[in-house]
Amino acid sequence: MALAKIVYASMTGNTEEIADIVSNKLEELGVDVETNECTTVDADDFLDADLVIVATYTYGDGELPDEIVDFYEDLLQLDLSGKIYGVCGSGDTFYDEFCKSVDEFDAAFTSTGATKGAESVKVDLAAEDDDIINLEDFAQALAEHVL
Repeated sequence: MALAKIVYASMTGNTEEIADIVSNKLEELGVDVETNECTTVDADDFLDADLVIVATYTYGDGELPDEIVDFYEDLLQLDLSGKIYGVCGSGDTFYDEFCKSVDEFDAAFTSTGATKGAESVKVDLAAEDDDIINLEDFAQALAEHVL
């Protein structure tokens, strides 16, 4: 069975909910999923997975959340060739740099040699009905690469 590892950073609970939506859909599709908060795992845990996913929020004016910076920097050192990746997250359209952390993780995964399995999903604050559909479609697209 394919294994997906989802690592998330969440301050308000919005991004944790996003990670849960993706996780639930992947499990429904027959993928084994491990979901962890970013301070409880190491980036090299991704080496054991077929599918690697980061769900992050963007802090302030476009910064990575403090709690995920070490994970991000360690991720940049990995060779994830042969892995399928996806990035999703939450932001606030009030700020000029909406969901910039999602884009930064997308670029980081590209630098590791991983293959993008689905277009990134950006959610304004909490996931609404349309966002849930987009996140489930994201999970479906990722799962198709490993099933």
